[in-house]
Amino acid sequence: MKADKTRLSMDKMLTEPYADIEIRELMKSHVLDIERFPLGSYIYYTPRQLKAHYELEVKLAERLRNASKPERRELYSTVYDELFRKITYHPQLIRKARPEERERKVKRTAEILKKYLGPDSVFMEIGPGDCKLSFEVCKFVKRVYAIDVSKEVTKYTNIPENFELIISDGSSIDVPEESISLAYSNQLMEHLHPEDAIDQLKGIHRALAIGGRYYCVTPHRFGGPTDISRFFDEEAKGFHLKEYVLKEIYDLFLLAGFDDVCLPRKFLGNKFDFPIGLAMFGERLIGNFPYQLRRSIYLKLKDILSIRVIGTKSGKKKRM
Repeated sequence: MKADKTRLSMDKMLTEPYADIEIRELMKSHVLDIERFPLGSYIYYTPRQLKAHYELEVKLAERLRNASKPERRELYSTVYDELFRKITYHPQLIRKARPEERERKVKRTAEILKKYLGPDSVFMEIGPGDCKLSFEVCKFVKRVYAIDVSKEVTKYTNIPENFELIISDGSSIDVPEESISLAYSNQLMEHLHPEDAIDQLKGIHRALAIGGRYYCVTPHRFGGPTDISRFFDEEAKGFHLKEYVLKEIYDLFLLAGFDDVCLPRKFLGNKFDFPIGLAMFGERLIGNFPYQLRRSIYLKLKDILSIRVIGTKSGKKKRM
């Protein structure tokens, strides 16, 4: 009798969302590790949808990982467009169904960025997704560029007059040189093939005006994987082609020509720059720990070690 109930529940698992606590309990032992990784944006998925998304994304990601650089110029757009066409319940697509939640996040981020911008500033977002943040920033700057590889999640009407969407090959930054006051990306670097990351960083550096900044947010490898493979694997196999540690990001920024790299942090309502050398020292200390222990320690130190960095172009270094 008990076995029959389990079979019925497992069948039920394939058609109902995770909100059912009985389904959550079954997922722990039968399919996914939902305790180690909260469902987050995937909370409205059914188990069958999650598995389908995972299998397709891993397959498409392998095409990117194994492609040559010339092939990747068109492949980024191809694979992302295919994912969004087939996974119609993807979080980036269904955000439109939860506008209030999305609006709150956009407002919070816009307020953070506003301190670096003025009415004559030119803002650039790389990997804008639904472009909501870029549209919000349009309200208080002179011009906004949004750089993306896919048109599938950026199909909007009522676009602000000072906004321009540019479809990229995955690494090029096709805006006027030294025209950008502030560049911003959130959950973007990890989506690039490692060979393309430095090219894009150099392109961002060229696009920045003297004194311009690049505010970069990307997942730390110690807290990952953070793509769809988080429920199945111990390392990213989906569209997070490389998840970084802070030292790797720091070295890439210096190689791309940035003069200064800092860690903007907030403590008890006060904003300050945390010493990046100290953060990287802590990172080294826990880097050789076993996966579960390393992840556990990282999550306790996340406010310090997370990769939220700002690179500045002062013009002191020789241009790359």
